[in-house]
Amino acid sequence: MENEGRKKKHLIFGGCDTTALAEKYGTPLYVMDEQRIRSKCKEIREVFLAKHENTRAVYASKAFLNMTMCKIIESEGLGLDVVSGGELFTAIQAGFPTADIIFHGNNKSYEELTLAVKYDVGRIVVDNVYELEMLQKIAKSNKKKTKILFRIAPGIEGSTHKYISTGQKDSKFGIPLAEEQLNHVVAFALKASHLELMGFHFHLGSQLFENGIYIAALEVLAKLMKDMKERYDFVSKEVNVGGGFGIFYVEGDQPKPLEYFTDQIMDKVKSLCLEIGVTVPKVIIEPGRWMVAEAGITLYTIGAIKDIPGVRTYVSVDGGLPDNPRPALYSAKYQGDIANKMNLEKVQKVTIAGKCCETGDILIWDIMVPPVKSGDILAVYNTGAYNYSMASNYNRLPRPPVVLVNEGSDHVIVRRETYEDLLHREEIPMYLQKKERIEMI
Repeated sequence: MENEGRKKKHLIFGGCDTTALAEKYGTPLYVMDEQRIRSKCKEIREVFLAKHENTRAVYASKAFLNMTMCKIIESEGLGLDVVSGGELFTAIQAGFPTADIIFHGNNKSYEELTLAVKYDVGRIVVDNVYELEMLQKIAKSNKKKTKILFRIAPGIEGSTHKYISTGQKDSKFGIPLAEEQLNHVVAFALKASHLELMGFHFHLGSQLFENGIYIAALEVLAKLMKDMKERYDFVSKEVNVGGGFGIFYVEGDQPKPLEYFTDQIMDKVKSLCLEIGVTVPKVIIEPGRWMVAEAGITLYTIGAIKDIPGVRTYVSVDGGLPDNPRPALYSAKYQGDIANKMNLEKVQKVTIAGKCCETGDILIWDIMVPPVKSGDILAVYNTGAYNYSMASNYNRLPRPPVVLVNEGSDHVIVRRETYEDLLHREEIPMYLQKKERIEMI
C-alpha cells in the first residue's frame, strides 16, 4: 500500500491525519478513502469498458456495502452485485437503479426472490433447480419477465485458500456440468413463460494472481455454449466471468494490473466464439475486493503490552476478531504501522493481539514496530474488503463506525454502535421480569 505518511511523524491517509481521526471518532475505526475507490472505477473504465466493446462492470458489494458506497458506485456508472435480500434492500433504499443490479446467491429465499422480481432487478443468477422453478412461479404471479443467467461450476481450481475457492467441481455454488442437470435447467428456462435466459456465469474464487484459471474456465464454458447452440439453438447473449482479481496484503503477494486479466479474457472469448461459430456475447466482470481492499485501513488504540521473555511480546488493541474475523477464519495476513510514530525506526518485533476471549484472536503475528507503548495508535492496512462486512458483536463489542475520507475531509457514513444498540432488539418475557431471585446457599 502506498504510504502517504512515511516522511511525517503521523500516518496520513486520504489527506487526513490518522491520529486526529482516532482522537475525533475513537477506535476501533474503519477509514475508507473515496478517491482510492474512484481510481479503481476509473481504471475499469479505461482498461476494460472503453477498450473492449460490449462489456460491463459490476461491483461485488459483499466486500463492502452501505448506502454511501451505493452512491459512489452509481455515480461512477458501474453496476452492483448483491447476494442477499439485505444487500438488495440497502441498494433500493439508496436509490440505486435496480436494472443495474445482479442478484447472486446459492440459496435465495422466496422472500428475497420476490423482492428482486418486484423491483425489476436486472439479472438474477440462478444457482440450482430449486431456485429456477421457484423463480418462474414468482415471476408469473407478479406478471414479470425476469432475465436470468445460470451459474455453472466449471471444475477449475485456483491457488487460493479453500474457503475462498468457488469454481471447483466440489462446490456449493453453481450447477454442475453434468449433462442431465444442465439440459434440464436450460430446457426449463427456454420454455418458461416468465424467464429469459441471457447466458452463463462463473466465479472461480478470490485472491487469484494468474489469468490462466480464467482461460481454462472459458474453454469449459465454450464447450457448453457450443452444445447449447447445437441442442437448443440457444446462443448466449452474456457471459459473466466473476471477479477474484488478487490484491496486495503482505510481502509475497504479486498482484497483476487489471488488464492482465481482462485483455486475456476478452481475447479468449473472441477466439472461442469464432471457433464455435457464435456471436461474441457481452462480457461482464464483478470485482469486489480488488476495488475496495486497498481503500481501507482500520485504526486501533494499543492497550496492554505483555512481554514473555525469550518467547514473544503481545501488544493488545481495543478491537480484533469482531471487527476483522479474517485472520481467525482463514489465516489472512496484514501489514500495519504505529500511526503516531511513522518517523521512528522499527526495532521491536511484536504480535498484535485482539481483545476477545479467544486464543485465535491475533491480528498480526511478528510485526516490526518502533518502541511501542499503551495509547499508541495502530493502523492496519488494506482492510477495506470483508472487514466491515463480516463484523460481529462477539463478546458484546459494539461494531466500529466507518469514516469516509476524501482529500482531507472526513465524514461518518456508518455511526459507531453503542451498548444501547446491542439491546434494542431484545425482549425479556413477562414471566421472567417478575421472577424472584434464588438466594445462594
